[in-house]
Formats: sequence, structure tokens, C-alpha cells
Amino acid sequence: MRILMISDVYFPRITGVSTSIQTFAREFVDKGHEITLIAPDYSAAGGESAPEPFEVLRIPSRYLVIDPEDRMLRPREIRRHDRMLASRGYDLLHIQTPFFAHYLGLGIAKRLGVPVVESYHTFFEQYLHHYVPFVPTAWMQRLARDFSTAQCNAVDALAVPSHAMLEVLKSYGVKTPATVIPTGIELVQFSQGDGARFRNSRGIPPGRPVLVHVSRLAFEKNIDFILRMLVRVKTQVPEVLLVIAGEGPAHRRLQTLANHLRLADNTLFTGYLERDGSLEDCYCAGTAFVFASKTETQGLVLLEAMALGVPVVSTAVMGTKEVLAGGGGSLIAEDDETDFADKAVRLLTDPALRARLAVEAVEHARSWSAPVLAERMLRFYTLVIERRVRNQATDPAVDPTPKTDDVV
Repeated sequence: MRILMISDVYFPRITGVSTSIQTFAREFVDKGHEITLIAPDYSAAGGESAPEPFEVLRIPSRYLVIDPEDRMLRPREIRRHDRMLASRGYDLLHIQTPFFAHYLGLGIAKRLGVPVVESYHTFFEQYLHHYVPFVPTAWMQRLARDFSTAQCNAVDALAVPSHAMLEVLKSYGVKTPATVIPTGIELVQFSQGDGARFRNSRGIPPGRPVLVHVSRLAFEKNIDFILRMLVRVKTQVPEVLLVIAGEGPAHRRLQTLANHLRLADNTLFTGYLERDGSLEDCYCAGTAFVFASKTETQGLVLLEAMALGVPVVSTAVMGTKEVLAGGGGSLIAEDDETDFADKAVRLLTDPALRARLAVEAVEHARSWSAPVLAERMLRFYTLVIERRVRNQATDPAVDPTPKTDDVV
């Protein structure tokens, strides 16, 4: 199968979307399929990405005013590749992000005559208002719902990472056939890490209790909740250290908040950590992993921590609820700073509980392996392609977009 993907983001821009694309694409290549990804070129900003086993077609892009980390693909630059793309004989186009990639992807798919699958990675209703604060929140949420509905109803099929997110889309009025396919994790990559090495490199004493949080430092990630919770943990475990790994637009505000809460000696902001062992070491340096985002469509970082045998304390909202449900390895906290802090303290002070949850965490993570979920996505692609062929064979003049009663 020849699969063309398009995205507004990809490495070296570190996001869950970048990780998802890379994970699926590498698995597809391992299974003998050909992948081309159209993504922004970050070289002008000094960003470089490691070579991939699949083709990455880098397109010159512009900065976005509301979020300088992101880019806007240049349509004319993509059109320069039309003849080459048409010669490849792609079977399907997979749009990985909304905004510019969505509309550009629809145009490419029309020119190539191939069906379109789109992934809905981000809960935009709880996202956009953080980046346009001068517009009332209710207006931005309504805009996000309408925007998502229109885009989702414009493609042949949707891949959604959790049932919770799928129910949200249905409530908006999305009629496009959809299936739930989470992103898997690379169990080999997240099978070992050296926590002692990370602690050594950062001057953290071996016995110091450490909570780890890994995410993009974005306003919607609810990291300020984690910091306020830490104040309560500190009253019972004074030497506790919270390691926050990641970078993003909320970084400066979070550091200011940590100082305001008198947590300067109890927090360590590491910036981005590469997946070359550095990130894995950071996870393993933690006594526990903490997470409280309310907007995750999945929550890959929870699975990464668990695969490395690091117990989790997290709220269970949207995608994180699905990741944590039915499995061990975690303590699920209420959306309440006191309850969350109490559970974090339990893990920090109870070695037997930590040991039990660590074993459960590894076992639970195995059910989310990347090869298994990649195979599900490939079967989904096949169904979408076959339906397009059936529709065109029945009546070539009929619009091949799926009807509302189609089920994938």
C-alpha cells in the first residue's frame, strides 16, 4: 500500500501528533508499505530532525502569530510537487492535523483521486481559547465545535484515539464514519531507562523523592494544577522534587507560578528531552509520574511511563480515562488538588505499593503495543479504499464520500 500523509507539525517540533505520526509510519514501513509525509520545513529556525525510514517531504512554511512554534505550509510550494505525487500511485491520503494541512490535503486528494482519512488528535474546544484570549471563551468554543464538525464531515473517514473523543464528535453532529484507533507505543524503546544516570546528570540525590511530568508546556495541559498540588505534597514530603520535561508557550508562566508558590527548590524544568535515551532516563528517575490534563484525546505519556515501570498518579478525563481504565499501575485521582496530593504522597511514602503498581504498569502497557494498533489502522485504510472502489464501480458519477449510514 502507498500512503500519503500531511501534517501541520512534525519533528523536530515535539508534540503528541509528531509522535503518533512517527510511530504509525515506522510500523507501516516495517510491514512493507510505502509512506510519504508532507510536513513543514523547520530548517530556517535551526530545527533539524533525524532521518526516518520513510520519506518526509519538507515544505517551506510561515510562522503563525498566535503560536510561533507552529508553521503554515505554503500552498504554492506543495503544488510544485504535484507531478511527482501523481506519479507515485498513492492509495490513500491521511490528514494528520486540521488547519492548513486539512484544506491542502483535501486539494491533493482531489487531484490524485484518492480517499481521505483524517485523525482527530486534539480536543480543540478546550484548546483554542488559550491562544486567542481576547475573544470570549464561549465564542471560541463554539467556533471550535463548528470548525471541527465542518472538517470532519468533509473527509471519507475518521480515526479517533479514544471513545470519549468520538462521543464528543458525535455530539457536535459529525456524521462521517469513524473508528477508534489509539496510537501505540514502541515497547522496545520504552523497555529500559537509567534513572540513576538522569539524577546524576542533574545533581539529584539518589534517595530524593521525585515526581515526573512530561508534556508540551501548553496552557491546556493543566500543569498549573500540578504545581498547586505540589504545595500540598511538600507539607508532608518536604524534600519532594517535581521534574517537568518539555517546552512550550506556557513555560515562562509556569516558572513564574512555581516561584510565586515558593517551589523554586522543589521544581526542575528540563526543557525538551530527546527520545535517544534522555527522555526514558527522565521517566525512570521518577518515583511516580503525575498528569492532570483535561484535554487529552489519548495520553501517550502515561503509557510511556507505565511501560518503563513508573507508577502513575493521574486524573481520568477524556482520553486518559480510557488509557487508565481496566488496568493496573496507577492511582486515579479526583480533579481536586487535595485528593491528588494525597495519592501522590501515598506513592512517595509506600515502597510496597510502588513495587506492586510498577509490575502492573508494565503489564498494562503491553496491551497498547505499536504493531498491534498499526495493523488495525491498515485494516481501516483497506476498508476505506474498498468502499471508494465500490462506490465508483456502482456509479462513477456519484460522489464517493461516505453516506451517513455507512459504518467502518
